Amino acid sequence: MTKFVFVTGGVVSSLGKGIASASLAAILESRGLKVTLIKLDPYINVDPGTMSPFQHGEVFVTDDGAETDLDLGHYERFIETRMKQSNNFTTGRIYQSVLEKERRGDYLGKTVQVIPHVTNEIQEYIKRGAGIGTPDAVDVAICEVGGTVVDIESLTFHEAVRQLALKQGPNNTAFVHLTYLPWIATAGELKTKPTQHTVQKLREIGIQPDALLCRAQHRVPDEEKEKISLFTNVPEWGVISMWDVDTIYKVPRMLHEQGLDGLICDKLRLNTPPTNLKRWDDLVHETEHPQGEVKIAMVGKYVELSDAYKSVNEALKHAGMQSHVAVKITHVDSETISDANARDKLSQYDAILVPGGFGSRGVEGKISTARYARENRVPYLGICLGMQVATIEYARHVAGLEGANSTEFDPKSANPVIALITEWKDADGTVKTRDENSDLGGTMRLGAQSSDVQAGTLAHSIYGDVVTERHRHRYEANVQYLDQLREAGLVISALTQREQLTEIVELPKEVHPWYIGVQFHPEFKSTPWSGHPLFNAFVKAAIERQKAPRKS
Repeated sequence: MTKFVFVTGGVVSSLGKGIASASLAAILESRGLKVTLIKLDPYINVDPGTMSPFQHGEVFVTDDGAETDLDLGHYERFIETRMKQSNNFTTGRIYQSVLEKERRGDYLGKTVQVIPHVTNEIQEYIKRGAGIGTPDAVDVAICEVGGTVVDIESLTFHEAVRQLALKQGPNNTAFVHLTYLPWIATAGELKTKPTQHTVQKLREIGIQPDALLCRAQHRVPDEEKEKISLFTNVPEWGVISMWDVDTIYKVPRMLHEQGLDGLICDKLRLNTPPTNLKRWDDLVHETEHPQGEVKIAMVGKYVELSDAYKSVNEALKHAGMQSHVAVKITHVDSETISDANARDKLSQYDAILVPGGFGSRGVEGKISTARYARENRVPYLGICLGMQVATIEYARHVAGLEGANSTEFDPKSANPVIALITEWKDADGTVKTRDENSDLGGTMRLGAQSSDVQAGTLAHSIYGDVVTERHRHRYEANVQYLDQLREAGLVISALTQREQLTEIVELPKEVHPWYIGVQFHPEFKSTPWSGHPLFNAFVKAAIERQKAPRKS
């Protein structure tokens, strides 16, 4: 029977519920349990696909084409289980489902209400995420409830998990509450009152936490733990300190050494082998003992919010570990770059990466970046829009296609080398169509799809004969211009079989040591254990560039 752990948050958001949930899952997995994670998001958006990165950070994409919360990226990087559509849902999706049932008449004329209809729907979605009744059923499902306790928008979720816990029984469910202990510098004190209040509110709605994860700058002293225990009705051994660390890979051991996994296994009546965290200790050792450093410029427009490029940042770090170097990432605002100043802005870096993005802001700076990398033989990796700007740049300055652009940025471009995808075949074989008037939400080319890779190319040395990666884009290289680009020397090293959609472009080895653009998002499949072959190769190219003599 599947057991559940519900992770809730209090006091303030952004405390790290995702990392805490993923770390607990990792510890339980190391005990031999099959674990999955589910994220419940309280906002009304059906998915994060139409939300601003400034508000939401990156959108993570699963193999089956779900646009999800960025925490699912943490989940996949921490445990072996792959995430699916069913591992993340929002209030918007729940209400959409309930209203569709109401329209069909599924409720047989009953008044549709928050309780029981909405709360029941949430419970069904949770069970679906846990794979109950299917071959994919897990031993433990960890459910992270977004938002904080008593947020009006997350109340329905808290009520639903309370009901589910009641139905499942006390030995099949556990509650972990993440809270914050502020340090008041002027008083020289760590304050426990906010934690006391948030647990009081949690108990008012019928939930008694089994464990408290107390976020603070430093380790929580024993006397404060005792006080928290007394006023929250949580046993002292259930008050777990979570202090700031320099790498997230230290969190699993931190939680284990304070007995969190033992507490959860006792509560859920799980008899398992002992925890084995050697792989995590090895990771921490690798991050703390690099044998060198490479400097990589990430040129984008969301530079003030690193969460917008969370998976890319992590993928670069993973690749650094594989080559035993620390990767120092500098986020450079593409709006500050032009042909005139690109050398001044970028010459100090060992490699350049242009990540994905939408909208015209900062695009010309990215085109200038691609040009600088191409002309100066700097290792270049373009992801999604980064591949498109490399194609636009090559079309303008090498192929002689004056005014080449994407119809996303210039609908009347004389040479639209990048254009809207109007038709493509999805991974499940269904044909999708779209035009300029289609909804933005959920209408991109999404999920894992495969294409053939041309032999003898840089892409083939990385991927082999076939590349299968996750996609999230609306625009694509225009098939009408591929022959002209090829004649001008651009290598189209991977195409989809049916539509001939461009997946990978690159420059020949004799022209450039390492220059590649990919339409997909390889960062979503990178893990700390082996990195990702494309990022591993990119960091190795940066190391080679570092060793090579530089022109002044």
